[in-house]
Amino acid sequence: MKSLTIFLLILSSFIYISAQGPAPQNQPDAAVDSATKTQVIDTILKSLNDEYVFPETAKKMEADIRARQKNNEYDQPTARAFADKLTADLQSVSHDKHLRVRYSHRAIPVRQNQEEPTDAEKAEETRYVKFMNSGFEQVERMRGNIGYIRFNGFVDPEKGAETVQSAMNFVANTDALIFDLRGNGGGDPAINDFRVIVNYDF
Repeated sequence: MKSLTIFLLILSSFIYISAQGPAPQNQPDAAVDSATKTQVIDTILKSLNDEYVFPETAKKMEADIRARQKNNEYDQPTARAFADKLTADLQSVSHDKHLRVRYSHRAIPVRQNQEEPTDAEKAEETRYVKFMNSGFEQVERMRGNIGYIRFNGFVDPEKGAETVQSAMNFVANTDALIFDLRGNGGGDPAINDFRVIVNYDF
């Protein structure tokens, strides 16, 4: 039985199928062979060299990944572990928390250039916004009448409006308000994403 493995190189804090924070973990993982890993790495490094905003940093990332590849550091048996390892290594050089490699078991529509998203992409964005609760992880009223909001990402204002209103209504009568943005990577209104989708059947 074939499994579909999809790797995405994400250079934004919010895209239609992946928002700030971990990707959903309820998708099945899959084994990934060495040939696929090589193709994924080659595609990602080419895209970084072609598109990354800091060309010198892209070259440094390539050199680091190639050295790790030569030292057989990418022996992770599963797709998700492989993606996590690539993310950690790319970020160790770039210090760019918006640069991530993600794995998805489900097929993802590939949108060319900056054309309008497909209906499938819009539906997936809506599903994920609900999954991440529009970026609001925690809202509470603490002792001393202090409000606390842990907010992890800015989503489409139209899709997140009700959640924003509910959260702010809950803390409206507090005397002070803490916004915890430690896990926030930004997002809308400037959804200016760059992504590379690598699809493999194996």
